[in-house]
Order: sequence, then C-alpha cells, then structure tokens
Amino acid sequence: MDSGTWQLADDLPAVRRVGYGSMRLPGPLNGPGTDRERALRVLRRAVELGVNHIDTAAFYFSTTRSANELINAALAPYADDLVIVTKVGPGRDTWGEWRWARPEQLRGQVEENLRQLGRDHLDVVNFRVARQETTQSLADHVGALAELREAGLVRHLGVSNVRPHHLAEARAIAPVVCVQNLYGIGASAEEQEFVQECGEAGIAYVPFFSLAGARREAGAGEPGQAVREIAEAHGTTPAQVKLAWTLQQGPHVLAIPGTTDPAHLEENVAAGSLRLGEAELERLGAPDA
Repeated sequence: MDSGTWQLADDLPAVRRVGYGSMRLPGPLNGPGTDRERALRVLRRAVELGVNHIDTAAFYFSTTRSANELINAALAPYADDLVIVTKVGPGRDTWGEWRWARPEQLRGQVEENLRQLGRDHLDVVNFRVARQETTQSLADHVGALAELREAGLVRHLGVSNVRPHHLAEARAIAPVVCVQNLYGIGASAEEQEFVQECGEAGIAYVPFFSLAGARREAGAGEPGQAVREIAEAHGTTPAQVKLAWTLQQGPHVLAIPGTTDPAHLEENVAAGSLRLGEAELERLGAPDA
C-alpha cells in the first residue's frame, strides 16, 4: 500500500502524494552542472515509479543546466496524468543575484516557464513570497496571476512561503489549490495548525525541505536520535522516516523530495508505503526528534 493520491483541482488528474522536486536537478549555479544523461534518467525513472507531480521553476538553473529544459527533454510529450507545478515571484540573473517581480512582470515569468517547458499552459503556478516579507500584501500579484488564469495561460494558483493571513488574502481574489511552505519534523505549533487549516479547506499543503527539517535550508543535516532509532526499527533510512512523518500529517500533505541519485529516488518513492505508529509519530513530534 502506498500513501494514496490527492486531486489538486477537478480538472487535474489526481497526483501521487510523493512527487519530485527539481530544484537540485541542474546542480549548483557556478558548478559543473549535473550530468545531463543522469538527470534525464532520474526524471524518466521517477515517472516509471508512478510519480506524476513535478515541482519546478524557471529560476532553477546552473550555468549549464535548466530544470525546466531537462524536464522538457526527458518527459515531453507529456503524459496526460502528469501535473507540473511551477512558481513565480523570484528570479535570478546569470550571476545568481535574486530579484523579485513586480505584478506586471509576472506574465513574463509565466511565459518563460511556458517556453522552457514547451507547454501552452501551466497546470499550477505558485506565487512565492519573499522570506522576509511576512507582512507583504499579495493582492496585486495574485490579481495579476488571476488575470493570466482567466486568459488560459495558468489553470490554477497556489501560494508559497506564506502565513495564514496571506492565504486568506489570496483566496479572496482567486481560488487557491495549494500552499508550498518550509515544513518538516520540528515544525512549530503554529505551523502545525496552518497545515490542519489547509486540510479543512481542501487545500494541498506541499512542504519543501521536508528532509532537512522545518528550520534548516542548508541541507538535511544529521538526523536526531528518534529518527535514527525509528529508521532502524523499520529497516529504512532516516530520510524515509522523515518523508513518512510528513505524509502522515494529513491526506492533503504532499511531498516533493528532490535528488539526482536514482537510488535515493527509489527510496523516496518507497517511503510512501512506510507507516509509522502513533507512538512513533508522537515521539517524532517532540522538540528533540
């Protein structure tokens, strides 16, 4: 038994709850880049394993690789049941400097994703808020994306890196099908409450950096004692325990772990079948897990 599926919207196919995040696919900005053939194999293998939810962005690139271009090369023509979710708001120049789009610039970012992916529409577009902008109004940006939705360039909207008041503001303008936030073991009570609120509203909650934990963006770090012991008890890896914990936070919670390693990809997908007991979930929810 796997973790099941979730339907983001009535006109989209149901997606497996373990998806694939493409952020790491191109390699570091100024590094040698991921081996192209290996990257293509990983993407194709993901689909073979049943993954039909891929998260990407035009700003996922290195000097030699682009996540969107790799997805296009590996998977086009796209299967009817494949859902590709991208995001706009941030952008990077060729030197890696970040910039944040004004509302009138979002159409250009959407069209950039369309060109790179070779599509005439985007299934879901998340508007990502700048990390430091906790009080930022989303109205103008979401309004601009809602116009692109009406024009048929975008089917559905999501929001990323947001707090509950951001979501409420966005939903007052247009339907929102997903929230993509930093989340994992160690999440605060406030974050847990937000996850539950999304579930009650029928909105998918899609954690990023779920393997790193709720408060680390630099990397996965060392697993805590609880994670290690539970992994040993199940004969699995700590990463699989973290993914299983994430998925058991609600049927609307989706995982999008990324990897360029085919073996890790298979482990990530297999984590959808791992079931943790109530005592294990409670232990992993403790501050020192």
